[in-house]
Amino acid sequence: MSENNFPIDGASEYPSQEGALIEELLHDVPLEVSVELGRVSLNLREIAARLGPGSIIPLNKMTGDKLDVRVNNRLVARAEAVAVGERCGVRIIEIVESGEADQS
Repeated sequence: MSENNFPIDGASEYPSQEGALIEELLHDVPLEVSVELGRVSLNLREIAARLGPGSIIPLNKMTGDKLDVRVNNRLVARAEAVAVGERCGVRIIEIVESGEADQS
């Protein structure tokens, strides 16, 4: 190996093999993925008086607003709601930078 081909900053000489090993070790690690449609704060009195079958609870998000996608409660992306046949789904439209995720 010539002196110009040394790994930089502790990188492996065989990064593809190391990456494959890490992926093999981590691919079964469970992650909780959640999508937040919106939030609302209610006190017990409001819940007792207003909540029942057919009740509508207004949320803080407007129709068409981006939805927050969280992995293990950390904001990682924003998405829009979509219909997938008879199911609901989300389409990722933005990956959140780590600095922005820390602020949310």
